[in-house]
Amino acid sequence: MQIELIETFLDLCETRSFNQTAERLGVTQSTVSGRVKALEKAIGRPLFTRSRAGTALTTEGLRFEPHARSLRHSWITALNATRDSGIAGVTMRIGVQHDLVGLAIGTLISQFRAALPDTVFFFEADYSAQMCADLVTGALDVAVLYTPKIHPDLYFQTLGEVPYLMVSTHATRLTELRTDSYILANYAPAFAQSHAALLPELTNASLSIGQNAAMVDLVTSLAGSAYVLAPSAQALIAAGQCQLVSDAPVITQPVFAGVTLRNRHRAAYRRMVRILDGHFGSPQPMTAGRSLRMTRNASP
Repeated sequence: MQIELIETFLDLCETRSFNQTAERLGVTQSTVSGRVKALEKAIGRPLFTRSRAGTALTTEGLRFEPHARSLRHSWITALNATRDSGIAGVTMRIGVQHDLVGLAIGTLISQFRAALPDTVFFFEADYSAQMCADLVTGALDVAVLYTPKIHPDLYFQTLGEVPYLMVSTHATRLTELRTDSYILANYAPAFAQSHAALLPELTNASLSIGQNAAMVDLVTSLAGSAYVLAPSAQALIAAGQCQLVSDAPVITQPVFAGVTLRNRHRAAYRRMVRILDGHFGSPQPMTAGRSLRMTRNASP
């Protein structure tokens, strides 16, 4: 069976739209229809019904969906095994949110290597949406991210929070802030919601950016004010480039680890998540039942 048929079926389960699935997969709608028909012919049962109300799974389609996910995962696992065959040990592909790469990543890598000495690690910086997609397809084994995307095949573990502080080249208090030089941070939806709730008067800035490293460069080169990660704020203040806006609220951003449900209870993955949990400062020990939560903010 062609894996493209399974991929198309699973995407259509999510979108319930032949047009949208065609756009997401970069093929024509007729190709999507042809793949669905080929899969239905192979199975011998109809998988979808189409009407003016939209596309829906049949009873047989609902029963086939979990098996299709298992088939896709087995295919990806087999591909990864052949790709790693020339390397000593197992390869673990880990995605890390761009802003978190600078937070003692060397220490984290050392801990991973000590815990799993026969493992080859491949790290890549990315954004949450792409990492969630890569977990589903098997391109990543573990993701450290800001914004989980709920998916039947994925499990997310709360790790902790990272604080963002407001710094300025000219102000030490909010009343001194020049709003025309304020740069709006858009690091993640949870951060944006907290910012809007705490500082609604600063949400209409003419410039916005979603990466901490770029924000550090902008706030100094443009002589403005903005939220940056606490270590970046401390470095800017120590260098005399910025001042802390002392009465601006601290905004905390939750950090999560993501894995597939199939790997959730495997020893190597649990060990890696425990290391991540300690690295990002969770105040309580990891428990298997800790629920996904989105902490909005904390004030000093």
